Amino acid sequence: MNAMINRIDHAIDMTAAVVAGIPADRMSAPTPCVEWDVHYLLNHLVGGMNIFAAQLEREDLDRDHHDDWLGADPHGAYAAAAVADSAAWHLPDALEQTVRLGFGVVPGPMAAVIHLTEVLVHGIDLAIATDREQLLDQQLCGEMLAIMRDMGIENFRTPGMFGPELPASGDAPAHRKLFAYLGRTW
Repeated sequence: MNAMINRIDHAIDMTAAVVAGIPADRMSAPTPCVEWDVHYLLNHLVGGMNIFAAQLEREDLDRDHHDDWLGADPHGAYAAAAVADSAAWHLPDALEQTVRLGFGVVPGPMAAVIHLTEVLVHGIDLAIATDREQLLDQQLCGEMLAIMRDMGIENFRTPGMFGPELPASGDAPAHRKLFAYLGRTW
C-alpha cells in the first residue's frame, strides 16, 4: 500500500501546482462540477483534506466539509492542508484505521483510494476550469483509471457520485479518459 500513499502524495503535489497558479480573478470561474465555481471546489477540496487528516490523526474536528476553509488566502489554505494531509497519510497506522465518510465507515485502504480519487479528480477539475491542463500528470491519471476499472465503480454511479461512462477517443490524454470513465464532461 505504500504505492497508494505515494500516489496520494503525487496527487497532492500535482494539484498544488495547479492551485498555486490560479489567479484571484479565476476564483469565480465555472468548473466541471456543476454549480460549483473554482472557489467553492477548492474550498471543498481543502475541507476534505483537513477532515481526512484529522480523522487519521484521531482528532475531533468540529467543522463541516463546506465551512470556510480558505479564508483570505486560498493558496495558503491549500498548501497548509496539503502538508497536514500528506503527514497524516504517512502515519505508521494510517492504512490500518477506519475513516468516517458521508456514506459510512470505510477501512483505511479503501479510504486511501477514495481520497486519491478526490484529490486527483478535483485537481483535474481545477486544471480544466483554469486552463492549466498541461500541469496534469498523465501517468498518475492513467494509473487512477486502471485502479477504478479494476475496482468497478458501478455501485457509485447509482448514488450520483459518478455519471455513466462516456466515450473517449483513443488518442485522448489520460486525464480526459479518466473524466469520460467517471461520466464527467467539460
